[in-house]
Amino acid sequence: MKMPEKHLYDTRFFVEYFYSKDTKLVSQLKQELKSIKERFVSALTIHEMYRFDSRYEGKEVAMLRSNIIGTACKVVGVNFETAVQSADLRSKHQMPMADSVIAVTALNYGCILFSDDTHFKDIPSLKTKWCN
Repeated sequence: MKMPEKHLYDTRFFVEYFYSKDTKLVSQLKQELKSIKERFVSALTIHEMYRFDSRYEGKEVAMLRSNIIGTACKVVGVNFETAVQSADLRSKHQMPMADSVIAVTALNYGCILFSDDTHFKDIPSLKTKWCN
């Protein structure tokens, strides 16, 4: 029996979901969320989206969208193991801190990382996915 897929959503997913003018892409992203039962998001993605939304839309919208994300997905925090592993990954691949935490979180939870960010392509053990 095939195990259901688990996806962890990167910040890029939500930036496109909330801000893209490409209606076809937004439709694909909405379908993606509907089709996956086990949805995860790093607390750092919540941080990045809240910061982005508050800058461009205001704190009220930022809080509303953060709550939407937190309701749609299980929010995963950073523990000691994730912090150490992501520091090693960050050093090895010269990537931003948040991206290294997000990548390690996906690996530790056995998730496919839903992102088209090029930082993730160089990590051989990390499975990524994006809309076609």
